Amino acid sequence: MTDQIILAPLVPVLVLWILGGIAAGLVIFAAVFRLSGWWLRALAAVALLAAAANPSLQQEDRRALSDIVIALIDETASQQLSDRAAQSAAALEGLRAEIAARPDTELREIRLLDGAGDAGTLAMQALTEALAEEPRARIAGVVLISDGQIHDMDRMPAVPAPVHLLQTGHAADWDRRLIVRNAPAFAILGEEFHLTLRIEDQGRVPPGLGGTATLSLSLDGGEPQSYRVPVGQDIDLPVVLPHGGMNVIQFTLETSPGELTDRNNAAVLQINGVRDRLRVLLVSGEPHAGERTWRNLLKSDSSVDLVHFTILRPPEKQDGVPVTELSLIAFPTRELFLEKIDEFDLIIFDRYKRRGILPVIYLDNIRQYVMDGGAVLVAAGPDFAGAASIYRSPLAEIIPAEPTARVYEQGYLPQLTDLGRRHPVTEGLDAWGAEAAQPGTAGPHWGRWFRMIDLAPKSGETVMSGPEDKPLLVLDRMGEGRVALLASDQAWLWDRGFEGGGPQLELLRRLAHWMMKEPELEEEALWAEAEGQSMTVIRRTLADTAAEMTVTGPDGRNWQLTPQEVSPGRFEAELEAPGIGLYRITDGTMDAVIALGPSAPREFEQTIATGEAVAPLVGAMRGGVMPLEEGMPDLRAVGPGRPAAGRGWIGITPREAYVTADLRIAPLLPSWAFLALAAALITGAWLLEGRRRRPAA
Repeated sequence: MTDQIILAPLVPVLVLWILGGIAAGLVIFAAVFRLSGWWLRALAAVALLAAAANPSLQQEDRRALSDIVIALIDETASQQLSDRAAQSAAALEGLRAEIAARPDTELREIRLLDGAGDAGTLAMQALTEALAEEPRARIAGVVLISDGQIHDMDRMPAVPAPVHLLQTGHAADWDRRLIVRNAPAFAILGEEFHLTLRIEDQGRVPPGLGGTATLSLSLDGGEPQSYRVPVGQDIDLPVVLPHGGMNVIQFTLETSPGELTDRNNAAVLQINGVRDRLRVLLVSGEPHAGERTWRNLLKSDSSVDLVHFTILRPPEKQDGVPVTELSLIAFPTRELFLEKIDEFDLIIFDRYKRRGILPVIYLDNIRQYVMDGGAVLVAAGPDFAGAASIYRSPLAEIIPAEPTARVYEQGYLPQLTDLGRRHPVTEGLDAWGAEAAQPGTAGPHWGRWFRMIDLAPKSGETVMSGPEDKPLLVLDRMGEGRVALLASDQAWLWDRGFEGGGPQLELLRRLAHWMMKEPELEEEALWAEAEGQSMTVIRRTLADTAAEMTVTGPDGRNWQLTPQEVSPGRFEAELEAPGIGLYRITDGTMDAVIALGPSAPREFEQTIATGEAVAPLVGAMRGGVMPLEEGMPDLRAVGPGRPAAGRGWIGITPREAYVTADLRIAPLLPSWAFLALAAALITGAWLLEGRRRRPAA
């Protein structure tokens, strides 16, 4: 119980002060002039002022509240190294025992797990949330059981009590890690770029283990190659990507004896190979409506370098105009078709026929260009079915279908074949324009074409058909290269929007990318896509079924996945991966790799236990950093502002917080008692003054 006197003035406080000032002035005046009974009048004034102040006695019943100690227990990945988990468990048990032995003291335990998205150890975020949930007046101390590697110290809160670090780990710990200084997300195919790596030692490195280390490099899960590299120096590594699409490069550092972990000895980089520019040679025959469409289509893409070879003055044209007066410029055919043909990524023949301008040796060089890995697209016009057809040349060896000399001159709707619905070049094209079609309309929602060359397929895959199910678009592989034959010169009708148009731009874009061997348009492909720790394994095939797939994790564990068809030619399977690292996927015929998680997780960037990161927080309230390998410190009570740590002990500050259970207020004296006292004092002063004035007898 606590007693105290409180005032509840009957008049405004200002009036009370004024009256007190007047009374004080009168008393001083009476004392200076030695008026009889002045001290009795002073006491009477005090009694009157006390009556006006209305003093009361307040009696308060208080119930003491317990002190709260917050314990943050680090259970992130770095705390699983060596015997740190055991050290943490022993320290927590010791802290529980110390708190239990202290009266009116509670322990709040908060466990720290790995932050989402490789955020690391977010101890300050957890401490801020804990302080928000507890009354600050009851916080007696904070104890962090951790290796000291905290990754959000920039969010350090103000703590009203001492903070201590019970540091796990050992002074003799050491570790070696691989650092990727810089790695691009994209790289140009065929161009060299540089990766910068570094091997760094941390902690107390045993004698004889410095100097050099063995580093292995593996591309797309292939056979690794090993090199001896220096430790503690930047390593500049020139790289040229071998193929387009995602390239997975894995670096692995040889594990040394006594390292804390080998988890930071590996790094996995995923670099997307892209083409800088697509060099296209467009070879046009006589001018026609579709020639401008081809040119506009290719020129509209800023990533395409277009060289257009067209015949404006055929050799048979004899009009008597002197050559010196012609404004036409001779085309460098020898340079293009013999010397620099390998610099082109794609050659397009648009209604071209043999007219004696390109000698047979040039056409044979184009055939060899395809066999060596080049790409040719033939957009056939009526001349392709005649005697001057380019099929009647060395190009016949690579063209996948032979013209029968018949030309269909009738309206027809291009259709996807059964194979075309599964082929990545034409898959899903029949859904183009469906939103604008009339309800109940079946088939592709495209405009008609009015000409097609009859073909007799020799090889390849027919993905589109025309009248009488005749081949319209045939794709084939020849040697190392690829060839596409489009048996019509009227794709431009789609570009003009005739009868609603059609997916000309998407079709030609996919054709070009397939011919450039882009991985996302391969007919037979296996790859995986990741979102967090979830992995989607995708198998694309022209077959009706897909084989069971095996996924091998970084620890050697295997999972068997049965893919399900989600669209024609596309099969998928889901896997929730248990951890980060490099996963290998195979179905017996095709292999793929995917890296989950960051190349170097944040928890393993710095693995040596230290108190440097938390020093600002610990030092603010004079706490301490206590290595647990030296033993569990004792717990003591210290006053506010006093040193809260010493050799073998840490301190908490008792807060003496309480809650008021009952409150009683009673007047110190009744008002009439103050008035009676004042009246008695004034009467006494009057009697004393009258006695002094009475004459002597």
